[in-house]
Amino acid sequence: MTAQHARTSTTPNQEPLSGRPSRAAWTALVAMTGGLAMIMLDQTVVTVALPTMTESLSLSASGQQWVINAYVLAMAATVAMAGKLGTKLGPVTTFRIGICVFFAASALCGLAPAAAVGPAWLILGRIAQGLGAALMMPVGSSIVMDAFPVSMRGRAMGLYAGIGQLFLALGPLLGGTLTEWVSWRAVFWLNVPVGLAALLLIRRACPANPAQPALSVSVPQTLLLVLAVGTTVYGLQEASEWTWGSARTLLVLAAGVSLTALFIITQLRSDDPLVKIRLLGLRSFNGNVIVLLATQFSMLGLVLYSSLYTQNLLGYGPVRSGCASLALILPLMLGAQAAGRWYDRSGPRPPLLTGLFLTTAGTLLWALGLTEVAYLPSVPGMILVGLGLGLVISPVNTDALSRVPAADRPQASGIVQTVRQLGGTLGVAVIGAVIRLYPVAPADGLHDMAKAIQYGYFVAAAVLAAGLVAAMFLLAKGKPDMTD
Repeated sequence: MTAQHARTSTTPNQEPLSGRPSRAAWTALVAMTGGLAMIMLDQTVVTVALPTMTESLSLSASGQQWVINAYVLAMAATVAMAGKLGTKLGPVTTFRIGICVFFAASALCGLAPAAAVGPAWLILGRIAQGLGAALMMPVGSSIVMDAFPVSMRGRAMGLYAGIGQLFLALGPLLGGTLTEWVSWRAVFWLNVPVGLAALLLIRRACPANPAQPALSVSVPQTLLLVLAVGTTVYGLQEASEWTWGSARTLLVLAAGVSLTALFIITQLRSDDPLVKIRLLGLRSFNGNVIVLLATQFSMLGLVLYSSLYTQNLLGYGPVRSGCASLALILPLMLGAQAAGRWYDRSGPRPPLLTGLFLTTAGTLLWALGLTEVAYLPSVPGMILVGLGLGLVISPVNTDALSRVPAADRPQASGIVQTVRQLGGTLGVAVIGAVIRLYPVAPADGLHDMAKAIQYGYFVAAAVLAAGLVAAMFLLAKGKPDMTD
């Protein structure tokens, strides 16, 4: 038996025995990080390019929001199915399929024609990107977890998740630079060489690819989940235009909630569920899921409306707007570097509770500075938010997957990534709806617009505070079982 075949036939329950990771493990980490960087980058990279895209493709106000949300919504609705598919086909095979879909869709987004069909072309391309990202995300974290010994997982996942979140925050800067100096289309074409490099690295690393071909992936359950998530988010996103009390809003939201309840019931009753809802019965796992939901709800909305604030209210160009985000990016990098080692030493509670507190306080401070309609008053809040997010993102992902048996990690990762994307989608929809509810008087437009964004940030701070309270009661006090 060759070494390659031996690695490929590893069962899901096997854990790395050596205390030192191999060179192949680090190569796999770089490949997975490259894939995650593309996924995260494309959540925010278009925010700064959006005004230029709007001029080029004649996007409507609703179309602009769908360019952002179509990508995240497609991930949220399909990532659980992708987690199950990863178990069936093997994580490496699923990752390869996902990354090919992703960079092909990225190339198509960059080719969207400046004609009547352009907006629909771009939004459909964003949906395809979301499908590719959904195939990569749950298996990526599982591959990293299985490649490293338990004692090194906090550090490895710290690099994996930390760099991913770094690119999420770097999106406005990179998007602004490419838009102003090259073209908004380069924002998407950048993914093609990165995707090809990740494929080459994963081939070189040859990580374990355990598969269960006999496993079934239910099409009806998948469609039900897509309808449930899609209907709910659609209702939230359009509520500000339809008005919250209108019959259309109430009907769509009621349909979304009913479909979600039906999906949960079917999963609990199924012998072979698409999503193992019962994993949420594990208190420590559930605590991490709630923290992730609150964090993602707030983060994507903060990054998006920060970019719009600097461009539309402060009059910054794309590059300057991207540079303004460094007050968030640099502290996030520092926090992410410290978080993995802190988690390995102390378990989840110290870094997560500290990070949630800093993020909540920073969001409030950031919000209070917005009505000055200037950049500097926002900087202290941005620094605290960046540092807090850096402390949260890596440990919450590592701990969530460490609290379930190794065989359940693809399923657990599917739940984690569904919550991550759904939280971001809901955050953009709800924060955006709150912002649009605030009346803007023509005589005092800038101040009123700043006030509207401030109320949206207050909502983000309230959600973060709720996540902090839940974390105090639900997070495990000790490190996960080192024997798995």
